[in-house]
Order: sequence, then structure tokens, then C-alpha cells
Amino acid sequence: MSDATTEEKPKKGGSKVVLIGVLAAVIGAAAAGGGWYFLGRKPATAEEHVAKPEPAKAPTYMAMETMVVNLADPGGERFAQLGITVELSDEKAADKIKSFLPSIRSAILLLVSQRTSEELLTRPGKEKLARDIAGEVGRPLGFIPPEPVKEAPREAAKEGATDEVPMKKAVAREAAKDEANPVRGVLFSSFIIQ
Repeated sequence: MSDATTEEKPKKGGSKVVLIGVLAAVIGAAAAGGGWYFLGRKPATAEEHVAKPEPAKAPTYMAMETMVVNLADPGGERFAQLGITVELSDEKAADKIKSFLPSIRSAILLLVSQRTSEELLTRPGKEKLARDIAGEVGRPLGFIPPEPVKEAPREAAKEGATDEVPMKKAVAREAAKDEANPVRGVLFSSFIIQ
């Protein structure tokens, strides 16, 4: 009897060893798999964590019919032919502008007819005209263009006197520039002066 009991003890001890071996193999496989997963991954870069900005919406353009306008030159013999395209914030603004197009065209014609050919032949004159047109196009949509800033008289500037009011108006106008105006820009597709 003593031989039978001694033989059973190694079998019980052997099953524990097998069980421990299987558990060690499972734990080792899990550790190896976890190590492979974490070490084999591509490292995260700062670019992946930063939210990518959404692409800007394509602007909405609206072309107006070509306009021919007499200029304010002495003798009234000079005229301008303008092709104007307006860049708008969205399609809704384009639909609104189309409903006011006759009054907008009239306002632009009046605006251009006050200019001289000498003024419109310079780049600053064209840029000022574009800003003024943007204000006139936005007016029917509720945008009230700011009053133009009048420059201080040159004599006062030479004497050393400063007039801060025009400067403050200019700063205020730049701060509120185009925030409410759905017109983002005025582009000239043709600009002929004869």
C-alpha cells in the first residue's frame, strides 16, 4: 500500500506542474502579444492629435453686366467701360443681391460717374472704387458702408497740428471692415477708359 500512495503523489504533483506550465505559456503569449502590439505600432505624431482645419468654402461669385459710364472729366467726353464680378460670402447673399440688382447697378453707375479719368487710371483710385462698390452692393442687404475718412488739411499737418479724429475713424472703419458686409471683394473683369 505504501507503494501505491507514493506513486499517486508524483502524478498529483505532475498535474500541478503541467497546469503551472500551461498558465505560464498563456501569460507569456499574452505578454508577447501585448509587447508586439505596443512596440510595433506607429508612434503618434503631434499632427495626428491636432484637429485638422476644415477646407475653406469656395467663394460665391456673381458677375454683373458690363457697364458704360460717362466720367466727371471737364467736357464730359471721357467714359469708362467696367466689367464687375462680386465675391460674396455665400449663395444666400447672391440670391438677395439678384433681387436688388437694378438698384445696385444704378448706385454703381452714380458712383463711377462721380470719378475722373485721372483718378481711375491709378491703382489707388481703382482700389478705392472697388471698396466703394462693395459698400453699395452690400447696402440693400443691410450693410451700411462707413463714411469716407477725410484727410486732414496739408497746411495743418505741416504746422505740426494733428487731427486725431480722422485717424480714429480710419481705425474704427478697419476694425469693422466687412464684418457685416456679405461682399468679400469686388473684382474688375474689364476696365477701359476712353
